[in-house]
Amino acid sequence: AGLRRTARGCAMKITSPHLLQEDYVVTVKSRTKQAGLHTAKRNKNDEFYTQLEDVEKELVFYAPLLKNKVVYCNCDDYKTSMFFKFFKEHFESLGLRELICSNYVAGERGTWFVKTWRTEKRGKFTGDGDFRSAESLELLQRADMVITNPPFSLFREFVNLVVANSKQFLIIGNINCLTYKDIFGLIAANTA
Repeated sequence: AGLRRTARGCAMKITSPHLLQEDYVVTVKSRTKQAGLHTAKRNKNDEFYTQLEDVEKELVFYAPLLKNKVVYCNCDDYKTSMFFKFFKEHFESLGLRELICSNYVAGERGTWFVKTWRTEKRGKFTGDGDFRSAESLELLQRADMVITNPPFSLFREFVNLVVANSKQFLIIGNINCLTYKDIFGLIAANTA
């Protein structure tokens, strides 16, 4: 595993021997804007953590890995997500086969969006759209790669779910996530 410092944190490329040497990427952002982070936390604004500038700067390194892939952003509201915005704007130039976006809506029906070369469809789940729900897991099975910013409080569970489903992933999260025993264990064992 190699660690690369970026302007706003660090990115780690992890190679998994149990999945045909496919690359996994975990990107973590450092806490450089404490006041803004505290405001985002109070307002439950996850998109503060994932600015378009950060998405663009990081994903440019992985563009070749995205060609002909189904990318699933399973913690992203297609109306506000910077991941969605980036992938929709660059769908053709990245050579994506399909873009899937879904999000959790507390107490309501979650939303989903699917884009292919020919169509765009959007709708609502029967449930709340939680990434652990049967409906979200069904979409996960279609995906080649998961690229998102999962909820910080569910980071461990999110990573374990993606790894258990043998999906490639790129996750942006808090740098402290690397110190979690189970996350660090996956990285140290080169199995994430």
